[in-house]
Amino acid sequence: MTGSNASEQGWAATDTTMSFGEGVIGAVEQERPVPVGLSPEEQAAVAALPATSALLIMQRGPSVGARFLLDAERTVAGRSPAADIFLDDVTVSRKHVEFVREADGFVVRDVGSLNGTYVNRTRIEQALLRAGDEVQVGKFRMTFHPSPARDSAGVGTTEASQDVGS
Repeated sequence: MTGSNASEQGWAATDTTMSFGEGVIGAVEQERPVPVGLSPEEQAAVAALPATSALLIMQRGPSVGARFLLDAERTVAGRSPAADIFLDDVTVSRKHVEFVREADGFVVRDVGSLNGTYVNRTRIEQALLRAGDEVQVGKFRMTFHPSPARDSAGVGTTEASQDVGS
């Protein structure tokens, strides 16, 4: 590969790693993790969720397999025993992150944590969560599973968000 071709492709002459062929496409597709397979019990728990709720399932950390229900307008996760989701580890700030229910789904917001919050391994300040997204808080990794009833009930659509009878 020549230097002019590298600059045309947007690579700096100092780049030490390059991919050719299908590897370039595959690398982009792998940025979003493949959703972790759910056990039959977890599938049943997700299927039973009310339309306006979601479930976080712990994939890594001291409490693998733990499930956290997001059914309030705002749910705080952190190291403080007063947090709605208590994550007991020094890598987690006392009040680390909040999950907020909005018209179009759940938003995760970092609330000034020291170690940051990550969605699909990208550091975020705030992000709208999608089914299967991986949320990392300190050394804890959880997958996000919204209620499948959400779409069938019209929750999050423009029509459902409008006031009726006003």
